[in-house]
Amino acid sequence: MTNHNNHFRMEDSSERKGDLEHSLEGAHYRNTYNSLSSATTHVQAEQQHITTVAHVGFSDALIAQKPKPFTKTMFKLYFFLTVAFLNSCINGYDGSLMSGINAMNTYQDYFNMKTVGSKTGLVFSVYTIGNIVGSFFCGPFTDWWGRRWGMFIGASIIIAGTCVQAPATNQAMFIGGRFILGFGVATCATAGPSYVAEMAHPAWRGTLTGLYNTFWFVGGIPATWTVYGTQSIPNNLSWRLPIWLQAVASGLVLMGCLFCPETPRWLVSNDRHEEAIRVMTKYHGEGNRNSPIVLLTYREMIEEIVTEGSDKRWWDYADLFNSRAAWWRMACVMGMGFFGQWSGNGAVSYFMPVLLETIGVTEERAQLRYNAILNVISFVMATVGARFVDRLGRRPVLLIGTSCFVVWWTAITTLTAIYGDKNNENTMGARATIAMIYVFGITYSFAYTPLQALYPVECLSYETRAKGMGVYNLMVNIASFFNTYAIPTVWERIKWRFYFVYIAWDVFEVAFIYFFFVETKGRTLEEINEIFEAPYPKNKSIQKHIVVVTDRGILDKGLEDHY
Repeated sequence: MTNHNNHFRMEDSSERKGDLEHSLEGAHYRNTYNSLSSATTHVQAEQQHITTVAHVGFSDALIAQKPKPFTKTMFKLYFFLTVAFLNSCINGYDGSLMSGINAMNTYQDYFNMKTVGSKTGLVFSVYTIGNIVGSFFCGPFTDWWGRRWGMFIGASIIIAGTCVQAPATNQAMFIGGRFILGFGVATCATAGPSYVAEMAHPAWRGTLTGLYNTFWFVGGIPATWTVYGTQSIPNNLSWRLPIWLQAVASGLVLMGCLFCPETPRWLVSNDRHEEAIRVMTKYHGEGNRNSPIVLLTYREMIEEIVTEGSDKRWWDYADLFNSRAAWWRMACVMGMGFFGQWSGNGAVSYFMPVLLETIGVTEERAQLRYNAILNVISFVMATVGARFVDRLGRRPVLLIGTSCFVVWWTAITTLTAIYGDKNNENTMGARATIAMIYVFGITYSFAYTPLQALYPVECLSYETRAKGMGVYNLMVNIASFFNTYAIPTVWERIKWRFYFVYIAWDVFEVAFIYFFFVETKGRTLEEINEIFEAPYPKNKSIQKHIVVVTDRGILDKGLEDHY
């Protein structure tokens, strides 16, 4: 019986592929490997040039189609992606909100709170706890109902949490709202980047998915300035209003999801092939069902995505760890999760007020202004970085950026040892220390912020993407929990000497990235899978094909190492 059913499914799959080819009017991919070898034999010199590419098929499809980024349909696609970007905005708003509210006298008086202490620690940590608990549900939500409905569910939960937290009349109600918020953010942080990576045009997937995480600042900057503005309100509206406003981005996601199409990969995995082809035709093929990019990506999807994978079993996380390739994927995913939190960025926000005090900036609004300015600069640099991940590649950006961290933290450690004392009278030394922290923040925003959502999504196969992003979110929260509660404790004992930990850890990061992180630039999401099946994925990912590019297509001359 089992063999018969398997045979039936194979026949059904073959018939579906045949029907598709017929529906595409018999169109076939340009057969680069077969036809171009003869077609380019006598091509004139001025009509060709030699270059290197990561994947011949994808590069050939891009040359054949020459996609245009500024068409009416592409702007419509950008709107859908912006809806997904708002999931990052939600996270940024709340991440920047509570530190400002925590300093408000009206908030402290209402709940009988202090800026530090066990009660305050609980208010901050319960959000992280909600996020950690939500990490185990966000994968199934996003796999069962799709990427866009995953965003819808997450936004709905966040709005519910806001409605509990903002009108809170006691601490228990306030803490309950924070837990619900954290739970909802976990789902948004899984569905949002998955939607962008799967829906973005393959030609600009790196840039567009890199922009996802830059929207953290689109939420963080308004949160900072909102608290700055409402501080002067002499009643409880000063802290309630900023909390109510966090429902704005969630509401936009909630409404926007109703207009967004589902991603082609989710549709294919649920055996809705015709819908997937229509979506790809409209947004990736410029209305042409026979476009090289549509044909290539669809062919790869039906080869790589199975309709009975582990994404259909909410309890099944085995595919994340059941093979050597899976472990290598998770090494990249979890490495990105920890490196993105432990490179020293967690300490910057904690130590900035202390350093500002050493140069005489003690007024609360002035400190808030300095942080707001840094957020604006960081947003600009993160946006620039999102463009460069496609130009330079993922590995070079991470290697160069992390190597710079070692230099910056060495300088910060030296300057802090000399000038980082509250009794220090050398304001130039303190200013130099702050300048180096700004340089670190700018470097981090350029190198890490765009890749925190992009890189783990690319490293995961379709069947494990949602659950894998849930695990990634879990690792990020564990690392953040350490930043929030361990750093202050250690700092009290060893002061600036803690910076030596960052120097040593960043050196380890450089080595780990060099030996284990793969390059994902220049391939479709399905083509990345072949990297992890290789004996040494890192080396496979940086191999290049030497090709001759002509006006008729690409001629593959073989791997660079063997040419």
